Amino acid sequence: MHFTLGEVLVVLAFAGLCAWFLASVRVRELALAAVDRAGKRDDFQLLDQTVQLSRISLSRDERGNWRVWRQYRFDYSYDGVERQEGFVIMLGQRLQAVVVREPNSTLH
Repeated sequence: MHFTLGEVLVVLAFAGLCAWFLASVRVRELALAAVDRAGKRDDFQLLDQTVQLSRISLSRDERGNWRVWRQYRFDYSYDGVERQEGFVIMLGQRLQAVVVREPNSTLH
């Protein structure tokens, strides 16, 4: 059995897309876990139990290597009533930041 160069390239491209997809799923899981930890630490509730990719680009890490920069958005609430929007930023598989607003506190 012989394969043409075109067939080999198609298989390699498909394998590359599969690897990209699996890596993206892993980073999304890491982002969700980071938001869950931040919610427990800062006492907010993650609504809908999900994060959604909102931005993607390339950026350099602290060593100068190119990595995929991803920003995910999520909804959260401090009181279970008011829905707010937060963001989690990932560079490669490393957490950069979880961004939420401070809870509104009323002084009497």
